[in-house]
Amino acid sequence: MTAPQASSDASTKPTPEPPRRTSWRDSLAVYLQPRVLIVLLLGFSSGLPLALSGSTLQVWMKESGVDLGTIGLLALIGTPYTLKFLWAPLVDALHVPLFTQMFGRRRGWLLFSQLLLIAAILVLAMADPARSPWFAAFAALLVATMSSTQDIVVDAFRVESLPESEQAAGMASYVAAYRVGMLVSTAGALFIVSGFEASGLARPTAWMWGYVVMAAMILIGIVTALAATEPAQSRDAEAATHTQNAAQRVFHAALGAFSEFLTRKDAFVALAFVVLFKFTDAFSGTMTAPFVIDIGFSKVDYAAIVKGVGLAATLIGGFAGGFVARRYPLATSLWIGGVLQALANLSFSWLAHVGVNQWALALAITAENFTSAIGTVIFVAYLSALCRNPLHTATQYALLTALAAVGRTYLSSGAGYVAQYVGWSAFFVICVLVAVPSLLLLAWLQKRGHFDELGPIRV
Repeated sequence: MTAPQASSDASTKPTPEPPRRTSWRDSLAVYLQPRVLIVLLLGFSSGLPLALSGSTLQVWMKESGVDLGTIGLLALIGTPYTLKFLWAPLVDALHVPLFTQMFGRRRGWLLFSQLLLIAAILVLAMADPARSPWFAAFAALLVATMSSTQDIVVDAFRVESLPESEQAAGMASYVAAYRVGMLVSTAGALFIVSGFEASGLARPTAWMWGYVVMAAMILIGIVTALAATEPAQSRDAEAATHTQNAAQRVFHAALGAFSEFLTRKDAFVALAFVVLFKFTDAFSGTMTAPFVIDIGFSKVDYAAIVKGVGLAATLIGGFAGGFVARRYPLATSLWIGGVLQALANLSFSWLAHVGVNQWALALAITAENFTSAIGTVIFVAYLSALCRNPLHTATQYALLTALAAVGRTYLSSGAGYVAQYVGWSAFFVICVLVAVPSLLLLAWLQKRGHFDELGPIRV
């Protein structure tokens, strides 16, 4: 072919159309996709058990006359949620007899963990904190362990079953339903117990039946798992490892989760970004309650505005985050979420100057929770994009979420000393500044082609 011919052919070659921008109608329609609805219902099942071994149990123990020292130690019951990555390789690699054969690798584990969770909640329902608080604590530990195991499976199921175009919508639905599940097992459980007491049941019996009702609600997750289909990625992974024994599969899941990630370019920078992206939220969130009470608001204001208005803002922000993540590329979405969640802290600096004003508090809480939810949904979409190997999705995701919790659990521990030294207004300005390292890492990763290596992700 001569040069003029090549030029002529090239001139007649059709130009590829630019990608169509996502409309509001498209963004809303994705939430009605069957796969997204499945994830939504599984989110409710994941959020429901959390308070049953936490705040709701603390109320039960306080009404049963358990001393405050023992109640305080109940915080340790949450340990399985932070250590779940230790047994995530078992979920990735082992088969559950009968369940795996009948329902598949992910759905089998999902149903198995949900049945164990129901059993654990029923054991807790039979406990009597007044007579044996330590048995009740042990039963609550079982609930937390089974609940965190369910979380491992649901996270892997969500990542593997949703295509890229539905990941953010699935996460937004999951977060919203998770919050609703937590609300049901806190305020809902307390209303149910109070209703049983009003009907004439003794307080211990009312608490028992309240927890039985909560156990029955896990059936929503079981029905959802039965209605779902096994992710194609999971079936492929099962076929690839069918010749290995159980020990080999566990070893390869644990080793592969680490080695595959660490061999990527700029892996340690990406891990540092995972630790720091939500640090601005964690640093300010640690001191939100003391700040609100310290400047003069009442506990009623805190409960009604911070919890009530904050929940509504979180739910709306979650779906807004899903829209942002579907409309823009992943790196752009992370910039939007990272900048918004940092700047929202300035609303608390403003509130520190305004003082006691319920409308000002509602505005500040709305801004913080709304932007935080946007950042969360986009961030989890990024974590999901990092875990695309079905051989160890559960293990990698559990590891990444454990790393993300480092900022919330450890790096934020000195926030109180900073607030005490500089005052509330300056403290929340500092909360904005602590977001700068994560944004610098984001710029570095974007410049180095990190997001290009993840593929043409437009979640």
